[in-house]
Amino acid sequence: MRALFLTHNYPRYAGDPVGSFVLRLAVSLKAQGIDVHVVAPTAPDAPADDAIEDIPVTRFRYAPRKFETLAYTGTMAAQVRQSWKARLAMVGFLASGYRTAMRVIAQSQVDVLHAHWWFPAGLVARAVHARTGVPYVVTMHGSDVRLAVGAPGGAALFRSVTHRAAALTTVSTWLAQQVQHLDPGAKPVIAPMPVVPGLFFAGDSRQADRLLFVGKLAEQKGLHHLLRALALMSRRATLDVVGAGRIDDAAVRALATELNVADRITWHPLLSQQALAPLYRNAAIHVIPAINEGLGLTAVEALLSETPVVAFDSGGLPDIVVPEHTGLLVPPGDVRALAAALDRLLGDHELRARLGREGRQFALTRFGPEAIAQRYAEALRNAAARGTR
Repeated sequence: MRALFLTHNYPRYAGDPVGSFVLRLAVSLKAQGIDVHVVAPTAPDAPADDAIEDIPVTRFRYAPRKFETLAYTGTMAAQVRQSWKARLAMVGFLASGYRTAMRVIAQSQVDVLHAHWWFPAGLVARAVHARTGVPYVVTMHGSDVRLAVGAPGGAALFRSVTHRAAALTTVSTWLAQQVQHLDPGAKPVIAPMPVVPGLFFAGDSRQADRLLFVGKLAEQKGLHHLLRALALMSRRATLDVVGAGRIDDAAVRALATELNVADRITWHPLLSQQALAPLYRNAAIHVIPAINEGLGLTAVEALLSETPVVAFDSGGLPDIVVPEHTGLLVPPGDVRALAAALDRLLGDHELRARLGREGRQFALTRFGPEAIAQRYAEALRNAAARGTR
């Protein structure tokens, strides 16, 4: 069986962390007898035709070079909302994505399309399906569902994609609920993305008072909440921040200075998973202060490293953070509760060790690539056989 992945977020080179979970799924599906070809937008210095870990990828141009900024930056929705040039680039994106998918289908048999994020890939899949009849599956990752809820006309456009899909999947329970709110007839399958268990494991270099934050420094990811909690904590914790420089982070750096915690923070750029793994092993706690996070795969990576997670009780994170078993949850946006939870966990070595052990076992059971690949293989095969829902 052959599946064509459509995505705006995919590794630009071997080891690139951007969209790496989509690559992980493609690789894990090979063991299920499903060959994957990927269609993704261009990136600087990336060849038009490439293969990463034996998964072929065809990249498409969609605008003059200086306007090809929609993908890989994490700011697609904001750009389109704020700039007419970005809107024109998005028109080019959709048209070029469609033409490229049609060309791949003409060159080789494709049994099913798999769109990652309903926007923009789901729109491309809908158009390709209308022309070719090839059924499509849509996986919602989080940011796309927030777009459907918040953008004018977003819900109607969302339903125009979901109504014609052969199957829908979401990476968390919360996202499935959001999808059903937007489209009451939808029956999404909950299927998270896989991780690489062999890369993340416990080590012996853990620092007792070191915290870790990993993510784009956008407001939704909540670093500002963590900085305020850091200033309130009774313990003088230190913090690694991974993800600096992807977007303008002047505001959070200024906040760190204002709160007098800047000297306790080490800022890291976006790191490959290989470079990130030692930071998980070094940290006492991984903190995820995001609100309405689609899932939170960094939480899974932390648990595999036997690093407990403290997070807001929001979005898809409760699928991963089981209170008193894999970490601690606090009310969304409650900075004082976040500070108290961090102080409690940093002050209790035995609790941290137990949460770490239970967390690794939980992550292996729920997020191992084989189990997840089986779930997606079943969804893709059923979609290919059934057609539209």
